[in-house]
Amino acid sequence: MSDVFKSNGSNGEKDNGNGTGITRRDFIKTSAAASLAAAIPAGLGLYAAGSDAIRVGVIGCGGRGTGAAIDAVNSSPGVEIIALFDPFQDRIDKSLKTLQEKVPAAVKVRPDRCFTGLDGYHKLLAIKDINYIVMAAPPGFRPLHLKAAIEAGKNVFMEKPVAVDPVGVRSVIASSALAAEKGLAIVAGTQRRHQPRYLELMKRIHDGAIGDVVGGQCYWNQGGLWVIKKTPQMTDMEWQCRNWLYFSWTSGDHIVEQHVHNIDVMNWAFGKTPVKVVGMGGRQVRTAPEYGNIFDHFAVEFEYPNGARVMSMCRQIEGCADRVEERIEGTKGSAMGYGEISGPGAWKFEGEEPNPYVVEHTDLIASIRAAKPLNEGKRIAESTLCAIIGRMSAYTGRAISWDWAVNASKLDLTPAKYEFGPNPVDPVAIPGKTPLV
Repeated sequence: MSDVFKSNGSNGEKDNGNGTGITRRDFIKTSAAASLAAAIPAGLGLYAAGSDAIRVGVIGCGGRGTGAAIDAVNSSPGVEIIALFDPFQDRIDKSLKTLQEKVPAAVKVRPDRCFTGLDGYHKLLAIKDINYIVMAAPPGFRPLHLKAAIEAGKNVFMEKPVAVDPVGVRSVIASSALAAEKGLAIVAGTQRRHQPRYLELMKRIHDGAIGDVVGGQCYWNQGGLWVIKKTPQMTDMEWQCRNWLYFSWTSGDHIVEQHVHNIDVMNWAFGKTPVKVVGMGGRQVRTAPEYGNIFDHFAVEFEYPNGARVMSMCRQIEGCADRVEERIEGTKGSAMGYGEISGPGAWKFEGEEPNPYVVEHTDLIASIRAAKPLNEGKRIAESTLCAIIGRMSAYTGRAISWDWAVNASKLDLTPAKYEFGPNPVDPVAIPGKTPLV
């Protein structure tokens, strides 16, 4: 079975990369979502001048940021969108138009609360009324944006992945610890963690329905996504920000940007992170300049503390077999991520299921209002690091230990300057020659 829910753009459905391809499913009004919202204790979580209003600022107004803002509005009562930031004015204009079409009553954006440039997010975060950030700029910016948002005292919905290198992961973990100290909430865009079929499956796995977990496989194999070619008017930085899927420093490569979903599920099943990673991959089909410096296929083995091995595959090549799923192997049976167990504890999910892209906001807002803030920052940082290590292993041809990546790797893909102008692209990695940093 293929992925049950896919978002636009980088999560599977094709988008033009300019924020106009909103293809989100409508909010499914089910009793599960309604009961969660009703469970919020009255009078708790008073914010923004004595109200419990959720006032949203959006950082990154492409398809994902716009879609997430719509999901936030649809998730709970009392949600308003009051400010927008994106490096590019045309993306703000398109996002605002879509928001006004989809959730008009919730859009309270004034012209003086729309910010552009590479540093305009500071102006958005300075707005005191904002208490909820939708963070969906390219992944390479997320450690920087999260640090600033938490320091500014904002609750955060942050898209995955949350970094593109080990240095960024450490920054996210530090920001998540600061959020806990300040009583702020962080929820990541790993919607499977808020999806009933996955929640019920994992409960059964952890209760022993398939015995001891001894292995597994996970996949995100699909065709291509949107691509933007460079025009003579674009600087290097502008093109890389607009065509961000295809540069390691902006996206982390597709194993990090997309396949992190499936890797996170495997960590969830084991209840641990891997101890050793070895991978391979290459760039066989997408070799034109518009595809930047990323690979188009990976195969990675993750070894967990109990000696169990998980084989991970991801590919973005047209005309090949598609497969997006997770399989968890146990001593007494096996489980599929879409909600099915085979063996003595056979089971299949048959319950109702609201849109998980909406429910993740429902859960986040409920936690804020109940003054019991969720904090998923460290967890998604660790799953992001797993994917990063897989990429690093494939790029270099080296086996990598978790401890080394966490404590010793100095890899930092941050550009020399955050400004529009020249930004040379690193060469495509060559296994056996690209150094491990």
